[in-house]
Amino acid sequence: MTSVTQDRETAVVEAAPKRLYINGQWRDARSGETLEVLDPSTGQLLCRVADASEEDGWDALRAAEAAQKEFAAVPPRQRADMLMRAFELMHQRKDDLALLMTLEMGKPLADAYGEVNYAAEFFRHFAEETTRINGNYQTAPAGNARFIVRKEPVGPSLLITPWNFPLAMGTRKLGPAIAAGCTSVLKPAELTPLSMLALAQLMEDAGVPAGVVNIVVTSTAGTVMEPLIRSGIARKLSFTGSTAVGKKLLEQCAEKVLRTSMELGGNAGFVVFDDADLDQAVEGAMLAKMRNSGEACTAANRIFVHRSVIDSFAEKLAARMGELKLGRGVEDGVQVGPMVDAKQQAKVKELVDDAVGAGAQVVIGGNTGTGSGFFYQPTVLKEVPPSARMWREEIFGPVAPLTPFDTEDEVIDWVNDTEYGLVNYVFTHDLTRALRVAESVESGMVGLNQGAVSNPAAPFGGIKESGLGREGGDTGIDEFLETKLIGIAMS
Repeated sequence: MTSVTQDRETAVVEAAPKRLYINGQWRDARSGETLEVLDPSTGQLLCRVADASEEDGWDALRAAEAAQKEFAAVPPRQRADMLMRAFELMHQRKDDLALLMTLEMGKPLADAYGEVNYAAEFFRHFAEETTRINGNYQTAPAGNARFIVRKEPVGPSLLITPWNFPLAMGTRKLGPAIAAGCTSVLKPAELTPLSMLALAQLMEDAGVPAGVVNIVVTSTAGTVMEPLIRSGIARKLSFTGSTAVGKKLLEQCAEKVLRTSMELGGNAGFVVFDDADLDQAVEGAMLAKMRNSGEACTAANRIFVHRSVIDSFAEKLAARMGELKLGRGVEDGVQVGPMVDAKQQAKVKELVDDAVGAGAQVVIGGNTGTGSGFFYQPTVLKEVPPSARMWREEIFGPVAPLTPFDTEDEVIDWVNDTEYGLVNYVFTHDLTRALRVAESVESGMVGLNQGAVSNPAAPFGGIKESGLGREGGDTGIDEFLETKLIGIAMS
C-alpha cells in the first residue's frame, strides 16, 4: 500500500457530506453554526460541518416519528434488501470510506479498510436476521385460551456513537434498527462525523426511505439529545461511550422508561499462564492491545503474566511493539496512528507518568511522539503496581502494562477487582483451567487463546458498569423489538 497523495485527501474530504441529514434532506443547521473537524495526525483543520442545535434535534425526531408507522409496515424482505444494498455499496465505496475515516480519526489506512469490512458485515448479518423475526402460538395451560406472541418494532430510536470506530458503531446500531422496523436519529461523535454522514448518503442510495435514518452532528450533545430522550416520542436509546456519560443517560431515560442498550467502558484483564504458548500470547496481546492504536473499549488494559514467564513475555512483546511504525495513517507502512486529539494524548501520558512514579519500569516507549499531531509511542511497562491509576482507568492508547502473578486464585481476584466487566482474555493450554477461569472472571465476553472477540454474528456487550444489553448476534435485533401477547378465549 502506497502513501496517499494530498490531492486524493483533499478530493475525498471535499466530496464528503457536511450538512445535517434530516427527513431525507441535506440541510444546514438552523442557526447556521458549524464545528471544526481536525486531522489528528497534524492537528490541522480538515473541514467544517453543520453544528446542530436543539431545534434541529427536534426536527430529526419528528421526522423519525412521522416515518415510523409506514416503515414498520414495510415487509421484512424489503427491509432486508435495503440492508443488503447498503452492504454492497459499502464495499463499492470502501476506498473513499476508509480514507475519510483515517483522515478524521487517525487510524492507519489498513485498519480503516478492516473497519469498513467489519462495519459492512453488520448490514449483511442483520439483513439475514430481518426475515427471521418470529413469534409464538401456544395453548394456555388450562386449555381455555390461545396465546399469540408477536414481535413489534420498539419505535423511534436514538442512537449515539463514539469516535473510535466511527463507521462500525453506526452500522452495529442502524442494522438491527432497520431490520426490526425502527426509525432513528443518530448522533455521531463530534470529533468524527464525516464517516457517518457518508454512510447516510450511502443508505439513501440504498433505498432507505426519508425519515427512517436521520443524522444530527452537534458540539452540544447534552443540549440537543436530553430533550429528545425526555420527550417520550423516542422509545429506545442505544449508546456506546463512557460509563460516566452512560449513567447520566440512564437517569434521563428513566423519566419515560425508555428501552436502553449501553455499551460502556472496559478494563480488560489479559492473563498469560505459565503453560501458555508465549508467541501466541504475544500475538494475542498485540491484537487485544494495539487494535485501533489501543483506542478501544476491548483493549487489554491490565496484562497479568505468570511470574515465571514475565521476563520472556515482556522481551518478546517489547520487540514486537518496537517494530511498529508510528505516523500518519495515510503513509506507507504506518501501523500506529495518532491519538484522536490532544486531550487523549495528554491522558495517556499522564497515566504512564503516574505508573512510572508508582514503580513501573519502562521497557520500551514511554513518551509522546515528535512533531505535529497527537502521537504517543507504543509502550510496554513492567511491574505495574495495583496503586497505578491505569489499574482503574481505561488507558485508551498504545500502552501495555504488565504485572506478575503467582496463583490462579490471585489473578482471578485481580481481574475481577474492577467495576467494569466488558471482556477478559485468557491464555493457557490447560483446557480445564481455561474453562474454570473463563467461568470465574466477571465479564460479558472472554477470549480464550485469542485477542479478539467481536464479530457481527456474536453477541457483544458487558456486565457490571460496562453496560446493558447486547449488540450483534441473534440477540442484537431483540434490543429493537417489543414482545406483544394476544390472548384468545376459546370458550
